[in-house]
Amino acid sequence: MPSSACSSSALSMPSLPGAEFLSLKANVVSNVTGHVPVGAYLNHGDATLAGVNYCNITVSYTHPGQGDRLTVQAWLPIDTWNGRLQAIGGGGWQAGLNYAASLSMRGAVGEGYATLTTDGGLGTSQSPADWGLLSPGNVNLYDLQNLASTSLNDMSIIGKSLVEEFYGRPPRYAYFNGCSQGGRQGLMLAQRYPAAFDGIAAAAPAINWTKFFMTGADSVPPPCEFNAIRAAAIRACDMNDGVPDGIISGRCDFDPHCVVGRVINCTDFGQLRRISAQAADIMEGTWRGPTKIDGSPIWYGLGKDVLVTGSMTDVAIVPIECQRNGSCTAGNFTLADDWIKYFVLKDADADTSALSHQEFDDVAHMSHQQYDSIIGTSDPDLSAFRRLGGKMITYHGTSDSLIPVDGSIEYYKKVLALDPDASDFYRLFLSPGLRHCFGGAGAYPHSTFESLRRWTEEDTVPETLAAASVGSERTIHRNLCAFPRVPVYDGQGDWTSAEAFHCA
Repeated sequence: MPSSACSSSALSMPSLPGAEFLSLKANVVSNVTGHVPVGAYLNHGDATLAGVNYCNITVSYTHPGQGDRLTVQAWLPIDTWNGRLQAIGGGGWQAGLNYAASLSMRGAVGEGYATLTTDGGLGTSQSPADWGLLSPGNVNLYDLQNLASTSLNDMSIIGKSLVEEFYGRPPRYAYFNGCSQGGRQGLMLAQRYPAAFDGIAAAAPAINWTKFFMTGADSVPPPCEFNAIRAAAIRACDMNDGVPDGIISGRCDFDPHCVVGRVINCTDFGQLRRISAQAADIMEGTWRGPTKIDGSPIWYGLGKDVLVTGSMTDVAIVPIECQRNGSCTAGNFTLADDWIKYFVLKDADADTSALSHQEFDDVAHMSHQQYDSIIGTSDPDLSAFRRLGGKMITYHGTSDSLIPVDGSIEYYKKVLALDPDASDFYRLFLSPGLRHCFGGAGAYPHSTFESLRRWTEEDTVPETLAAASVGSERTIHRNLCAFPRVPVYDGQGDWTSAEAFHCA
């Protein structure tokens, strides 16, 4: 494709029912060279770019009557196109079109994919504080709908239109690639827009967006106490699988109260300190998950080897800030706090930490009532996606501190209950010790997308996903097993090697 075809005057506006296009800009980006590290190119390994030339196309449009403005950006390889399209999802409160998405797009265009992403009409905003409320008490439902679903199908239609306009033919295969919010987007596409993509990589998906954690107290123990309890749990359960890898695999019955009173070196203050009963209570509640006032569960808890604390600026389940005098306070889980304030209570000034247990139960119920039909992504009926030949892979780390892995397990079981043969087109892989999308002691499945491509195009069924830890003290290699099977140590050989394990 000659670079002269990459200009605003040479390209026609895409076609999208129900939309009015506002602008189209195109320019050539030449001789791009660089490296995308592992973990930055979601569901892939690392990627190296050498002299890549592509057409950067940015289109803006609106849904007339809704007062929105959405932007889709596409990068189309000029002389290295592999005939495929790879759309990139978002994270947190962003639909895409951010720095993280640009790294995955760099990797994709470097491998010859036409690639694109959308801002979902939210621009560069990272918080619903910028858009969630039209006025006090009035939620911006159109923007929420765009984030939840509408912009995703729009992106698919626009991307395919741009590809056919630029290359003179449609993509042979179209893929969606995402983790976290992007994982939720992938499931939404399979559930609601089954014709949008042929293959979907939906990692660590925020399936039940309307379920959440909430923590907050006037005074809490310092992070060192929580970290000490976590370390004790790992020591107690690490060898349950016969491997001293610092990872809890499978069932762990450790009771945090058994270490109450133990003296630890608290690095938060540079002094010795005893583990408190309060720290044990909070950890027990975090592992159990949020419950109603009658004790019935609202949602799943976290694994016992999960890092649950962080600073007030971290996205942590228990963000903690400590003073030099030794006092510490806990904030709220940022994503849940924003959801409750702007969408459930519809009050930007609401103090969610002041909610009583009964009020919290009421908030959880209202969240389901009002928003499951908009952003809930737990519909197990994937029959249309299957009928159209779609393939989908989800992986989830068992040490995910933001999205409980049990949510993905529950969803997959519901899919199987509705369609016992669902593994013919949709597979779930669990990675013990892996954190949210990437990182931690567990193995990151860098082969996810390539396995999806081969399954979609060559009907090569992925029984395992090749994975390796990144940044850990000792690199481990694993072949993650298709659920419900798990990697089991053979009892001999190098436990850092995938060859020392089998699926059972």
